[in-house]
Amino acid sequence: MTAGESALVDSHLDVEVELPRSVEEMLLPDVYVGLEIDLLSPGDGIVTDRHHASAERYEADDAMNQIEGQISPFTLSGWLRHGCEQVVQVAGATACHPGEPDGDYMRANVYERDLDSGYHEKGACLDDHDDGCVIYDLFGGFGSQPGKLLRRPVSFSPIRRQVDVLDSEAEAHYRQLSNQVRSRNEEDGGLPLRQADRDVLGNVEGTWLLTLRELKPEFVGLLLEAVSFLDAHSDQFEFQLGGARNFGAGIADVWVINPLYSKREVRRVFNRAQDATAAMAEKDEVWESECRPEFVRALQARTASRDGDLPMSDGESGGESA
Repeated sequence: MTAGESALVDSHLDVEVELPRSVEEMLLPDVYVGLEIDLLSPGDGIVTDRHHASAERYEADDAMNQIEGQISPFTLSGWLRHGCEQVVQVAGATACHPGEPDGDYMRANVYERDLDSGYHEKGACLDDHDDGCVIYDLFGGFGSQPGKLLRRPVSFSPIRRQVDVLDSEAEAHYRQLSNQVRSRNEEDGGLPLRQADRDVLGNVEGTWLLTLRELKPEFVGLLLEAVSFLDAHSDQFEFQLGGARNFGAGIADVWVINPLYSKREVRRVFNRAQDATAAMAEKDEVWESECRPEFVRALQARTASRDGDLPMSDGESGGESA
């Protein structure tokens, strides 16, 4: 395939990607990740248009109960990268370390331990490939190597009609929770020891919009497999999103929305009053049987060219329409 603004670039691979439909018929280079999260606590990763939620009795028309804002892409990006690294490591390859070897780490020997558990030194892969490994190529490395993946913040609103899932938006309800941590010693009489405040979002439902600056098929394959992995392991502590994981926060149901869908069909996915159409079901079948395996095969070729061999996906680990 020839390189172009909306064409796949596969000339660097040992395989040729063969798709039943042209890329122009897909949402690519945009990749929509569907999000359904009961409780999200990303720490400092929420920016709201108000200071805090109302502590009074809930009233739907109270402006303090209609807080909008954004979820920072930094927390989301680290979670997604962790999934990508796991996909590469499960395949038998090493993943590019996200940190510099001379970084100021809070714990000693962290970098060395990571190198012993499935990572290679950041940028070391450039010796084997001009663009480095697929992780380095996608997420970027040193100053002269910017990443190929644009990760937007997720805007949220508790008012569904104000949510546009085509613009990386989600329905979500913000609260600032405040509780007193009290002493359990009988002689203290329940004396408060400290106050803990935490920003949380409940009932998150919408999309996270990713855009590939360069449309390499192995990038698409890596995102597909990583999102599938994160969804399948969503109840495992290390693959949950954000903080407060011991309290059930960050368990995320995620999937890549079928790139064969039209934008109208993407909106239909999140319309509770409408079911999927017959055309959407047909596109799901084409995607699962003919398109998705080709992108995963491209990832396999890219990974195997270094030190791994990614097995073909069975297409069943990616949640809905992945």
